[in-house]
Amino acid sequence: MDFPILKTKIDGCPRKFDLTDFSQRQEYFELKAGGEIKKLRDYLKDKTFIAYLLGKKNSGKGTYAKMFKEVVDPEKIEHFSIGDMVRSFDSVIKDKEKKKDLIVFLEENYRGFMPLNQVISSLEKRSTKTLLPSELILALVKREIVKKGRKALFIDGFPRDLDQVSYSLFFRDLIDYRDDPDVFILIDVPESVIDERIKYRVVCPVCQASRNLKLLPTGKVGYDKKEKKFFLVCDNSGCKTERMVQKEGDEKGIGPIRERLNKDEKLISQAFSLHGIPKVLLRNSVPTSKAGEFIDDYEITPEYVYQWDGGEKRVKVTEKPWQILDNEGVPCYSLMPPPVVVSLIKQLTGVLK
Repeated sequence: MDFPILKTKIDGCPRKFDLTDFSQRQEYFELKAGGEIKKLRDYLKDKTFIAYLLGKKNSGKGTYAKMFKEVVDPEKIEHFSIGDMVRSFDSVIKDKEKKKDLIVFLEENYRGFMPLNQVISSLEKRSTKTLLPSELILALVKREIVKKGRKALFIDGFPRDLDQVSYSLFFRDLIDYRDDPDVFILIDVPESVIDERIKYRVVCPVCQASRNLKLLPTGKVGYDKKEKKFFLVCDNSGCKTERMVQKEGDEKGIGPIRERLNKDEKLISQAFSLHGIPKVLLRNSVPTSKAGEFIDDYEITPEYVYQWDGGEKRVKVTEKPWQILDNEGVPCYSLMPPPVVVSLIKQLTGVLK
């Protein structure tokens, strides 16, 4: 699959933005895609759309959708995670009254080959390795979307398997969004990016805040002399000062999810080949040889490097452009979310003419 490089660089513009700062990020989007944002806002005054986010695990689907929502119109757009929805039913199943209401709803709306008692059992015994029946997912989605009202939807996590692609083609009809345009948003992220996002991920044992030692540090970095390792200290307001830790298994990177990544690759390839539905192609990286032509330096994801200064007894932190190899072995820079979202805004504007 050939994912194009969208040029976000504006020639002759010396302005630099801190893309981690909300107000500067808003100015950045206005400069880079102000006209398209206005068109999308006008479109959403009386219309909606359905977009299916398809990308490998940890490819940034939720991040891009939420940032798009933040920039364009928080009131008219909804990021809808199928995984979050399914997990929310863990508590529903444990509550007798809520479980009863759910069964009544499914008796009226579920249509599938699996008997309803087995459907409920599959919810109760749900595991991350077992996919729930597609017909059940559709019924549950219908139940949740009704609560949200008519909004533009970014569907995250459906289709999840190859046999669900055909369901997605009729999804808008099933939830009564019959006149909405729908679009596949296909995301290309090098596996080396996903690997390092996992390997360097750390969480606070108290507030569960998540950061990345290499890519998203806190304001305080420590050094363990005994282990000769650097670590982050949680700086969330209201949280006790705690050393952030790595989740068990994260040190293995993408190894444990290799099967899932392969399946995601096949899913993206199948969606890419479908006729009759427009596609938005997003890429997270730019070859280093072309970076100067297409992007600004501040749009590159920074990598943080640490050095222990024994004399001053402190950690020195420096940053540099994060360079990785893409899946073809080409040296690339990984992009921060905003330029990817600029690409999303511009392409989606073209689809929704």
